[in-house]
Amino acid sequence: MSTAQIAFLKGHGTENDFVIIPDHDGRIELSPAAVARLCDRRAGIGADGVLRVVRSAAHPEARAMAGEAEWFMDYRNSDGSIAEMCGNGVRVFARYLHHAGLVEAGDLTVATRAGLRHAHIAKDGPEGAAGDVTVGMGRAVLPEGEVTVTVDGRSRPARNVNMGNPHAVTFVDDLDDAGNLFTAPGVAPAGAYPDGANVEFVVDRGPQHVAMRVHERGSGETRSCGTGACAVMVATARRDGLDPAVTGLPATYTVDVPGGRLVISEAPDGTVEMTGPAVIVAGGTFEPSWLAAALA
Repeated sequence: MSTAQIAFLKGHGTENDFVIIPDHDGRIELSPAAVARLCDRRAGIGADGVLRVVRSAAHPEARAMAGEAEWFMDYRNSDGSIAEMCGNGVRVFARYLHHAGLVEAGDLTVATRAGLRHAHIAKDGPEGAAGDVTVGMGRAVLPEGEVTVTVDGRSRPARNVNMGNPHAVTFVDDLDDAGNLFTAPGVAPAGAYPDGANVEFVVDRGPQHVAMRVHERGSGETRSCGTGACAVMVATARRDGLDPAVTGLPATYTVDVPGGRLVISEAPDGTVEMTGPAVIVAGGTFEPSWLAAALA
């Protein structure tokens, strides 16, 4: 890591918060331990994850996508592990690019480890309020086979939904049934989720309106999870008999998360879109010497 000061920003999407590291030319090395320290809410900056902003052409995992997406979202969970995708992270990533003057409002394509994601940045609203960001989240994959989620010794059936990363969605009578989500719920069978799972607990709030809590793999309970909200929408539409592939009609659900509200839509061709806020709240620099000393 360079000895020069490193710039960062802090942003959130429905209170799913991120440290943003602009590294356009891909010169900063972030070890898992460094990411975990940056995300530490007492000894670091504090976040649910890190978004490293790199030109696709400068990153070996994204070079093949450089012709379609100038920017690659290198996303890390708060424990330092690498994740395939982060829905709220894509919105915040797009907001950063607009905030930094690197893109205009309108359509944008972002490279991720789960492939290309297409976003739309709405123009700013009255009094400069940042417009919502819509992200095309791709198509959900629903692997066959029964899965269960276990909390406090009680097991419940769940729906296996993959949004580029793995989710187990279970319906409960009360969100308190999720228990203490600082520790990961049990998910079985293990073979259904060889790399672990994000787990969503869902209650009904009204017609095509649900609320959720989530334990994110590698981060613990978070205030929001964009891919999780999409997985919840897909699972709920199947439960409600509103699978767009069957009805031929798009389905839209409002999904409340502890940090706000997201609107998720699925088209008859299976493509899923997520719309919600994305906010840049602060910026500054940190000393690499602090990080090196903290990890010594």
